Amino acid sequence: MLVAQPAVAIPPPEYTFNAHISSPVAVQLRPRSERPIKHIFTTRPATISDAPAIASLGSRVFSTTFGFSIPPCDLKEYLDEAYSIDAVENDIHSASTQLIVACAGPDDRVIGFAQLTEFTSEPCIEDLESIVELQRLYVDPDFHGSGVGKTLTKEVEAIARGQGYRIMWLGVWEGNFKAQRVYEAMGFTRAGEHEFKMGRCIQTDWIMIKDL
Repeated sequence: MLVAQPAVAIPPPEYTFNAHISSPVAVQLRPRSERPIKHIFTTRPATISDAPAIASLGSRVFSTTFGFSIPPCDLKEYLDEAYSIDAVENDIHSASTQLIVACAGPDDRVIGFAQLTEFTSEPCIEDLESIVELQRLYVDPDFHGSGVGKTLTKEVEAIARGQGYRIMWLGVWEGNFKAQRVYEAMGFTRAGEHEFKMGRCIQTDWIMIKDL
């Protein structure tokens, strides 16, 4: 006779990849110890000359934020695919994507970017009409707390509304608690989840939506 065994709590996986560049601290919620420094910045549509800066920022922020959870070979494969200069140039040229950059300093340095992508969806939201994706929102860590991400999001929301879209969606890693909190503060709510593949590494993303 089989006897039912008590349920045993399974701890979450402990990632130890790329410790020289990345730590779980990047995605954890932490109390603010001091008021962030406010920086002056401007926003504008990305141009082809911005591609190297966008590629560099995207690669660096992705690596330092998520590198601890991805094997080095899979991380490199994903970065080569998503954040090469050629890949960013293709996104800038594409008729279905729009990139907005935030710039600061006397050299007009790119310190953040957002990418709006049309004609994408996920099974959990396929019944929704007039949807568009906020595919990327990246900000240089030195400028966190300065309103860069919020400003970029408002910019792409305005573009989306102008194009007739009524709902914006995005994917955020289930372990990125900091980003989840930011998106919730912006009005996004969880609608489901999907698998996100990087090389041989498969992770789970929350799918979040917002009415425009």
